[in-house]
Amino acid sequence: MKSVLYMASECVPFIKTGGLADVVGSLPKYINKEEFDIRVMLPKYKVIPEVFKEKMIYKTNFYMDLSWRSQYIGLFELEYSGIIFYFIDNEFYFTGNTPYGNIYEDIEKFAFYCKACLSALPILGFKPEIIHCHDWQTGLLPVYLKDRFMENEFYKDIKTIMTIHNLKFQGVWDVNTIKDITGLSDYYFTPDKLEAYGNANYLKGGIVYADYITTVSKSYSEEIKTPFYGEGLDGLMRARSNDLTGIVNGIDYEEYNPMTDPLIYHNYDQTNFRKLKIKNKRDLQEELGLAAGDKKFMIGIVSRLTDQKGFDLIDSIIEELCSEDTQLVVLGTGEQKYENLFRHYAWKYGDRVSANIYYSDERAHKIYAGCDAFLMPSLFEPCGLSQLISLRYGTVPIVRETGGLRDTVEPYNEFEKTGTGFSFTNYNAHEMLFVIRYAKNIYFNARKEWNKLIDRGMSKDFSWNNSAKLYEELYKKIGL
Repeated sequence: MKSVLYMASECVPFIKTGGLADVVGSLPKYINKEEFDIRVMLPKYKVIPEVFKEKMIYKTNFYMDLSWRSQYIGLFELEYSGIIFYFIDNEFYFTGNTPYGNIYEDIEKFAFYCKACLSALPILGFKPEIIHCHDWQTGLLPVYLKDRFMENEFYKDIKTIMTIHNLKFQGVWDVNTIKDITGLSDYYFTPDKLEAYGNANYLKGGIVYADYITTVSKSYSEEIKTPFYGEGLDGLMRARSNDLTGIVNGIDYEEYNPMTDPLIYHNYDQTNFRKLKIKNKRDLQEELGLAAGDKKFMIGIVSRLTDQKGFDLIDSIIEELCSEDTQLVVLGTGEQKYENLFRHYAWKYGDRVSANIYYSDERAHKIYAGCDAFLMPSLFEPCGLSQLISLRYGTVPIVRETGGLRDTVEPYNEFEKTGTGFSFTNYNAHEMLFVIRYAKNIYFNARKEWNKLIDRGMSKDFSWNNSAKLYEELYKKIGL
């Protein structure tokens, strides 16, 4: 049996700020337990709900050197959904109301986390064949592993995988501070290792020293080799292209199941959505105070409100969109200019726009179930989970063709009667508006075709089953 340890800064159900937590919390459950022993190691944040903390079993504690500092490490264990989770305890680093804070604090926090994880393994008596690292917060682990830990026989055969969920976030700070925090020698701070454009870069270190690199969709793995998407690391991604692959994320089909979802108004499936999905729309209109009517084209958005997600495009055409027979339901938080944009239009068009500037899992599920279409006009999108959820709920996605959106949404072809959604290529607001109007035309004037679009989308399998098999093959390949 092969053993794999997952390392990440967040994981459902313990702590979540974004899609990374969904991936780390869901993927281990779908890996074949007869062939793989999958365990997960996380920081023991203060904000982890007490219901989980109460069930954690204290294992031991010890002290570890972090450069010139001596830091306490407590080890806790919890079994959840058949997976063993380990938690690294240190109140100096993991106190706070959010898992992340100022970057200069996070830089030291996650250097501690990476070194603590490696230091804890012999004490726990668990030697993974592969350590699967996720995003910049774990980027130092492959570096530390190839540094002084290799002097210990225990660590010699351990391989590492670095998964990039979003290349934009890299963990960058000045070289002298990182040297002081990590205790790494000058040898590591050169342009072929951790140094990048005069600073130290955690994610770059992970990419350089990991045995294999993955991203969360095939298209994104190609895009990040180009200057536009490469975030300054495109040369490194091209250099490591032989060890780079893209595996699209999945979603948890138990949590996101319109037939059993307890958070939506009316449950439905592929056989009866024609009658029951519209009831979710009516109830959502009533709950949000929007104008009632089946002849309104309702578009949903559940997202971080940032430039990356294409909200500058929406800003450009929102007046034109709202002046038509369209309703817009937005859920999420982010940049103040976009929060205020949607608040303003909810005030101006109270019967057409609902601005929910917060996050609610229940409200999100109701939007996925109740809306006719789901809009994701991202500038770049490594994978994206919302379009997968919307397909599952029969809410037709309208997306820009980039990254995982291009890989998972097949554009509608009215001549061949194929497709699962609508897409546009150029990052252009009026091209997006044209596609929205095209989708509305199909919705109003070719309802049978619209229903067939829904049917094809709901037939797609974007559960973790397919992706888990690809990860299993990768683990076998690396662990040889």
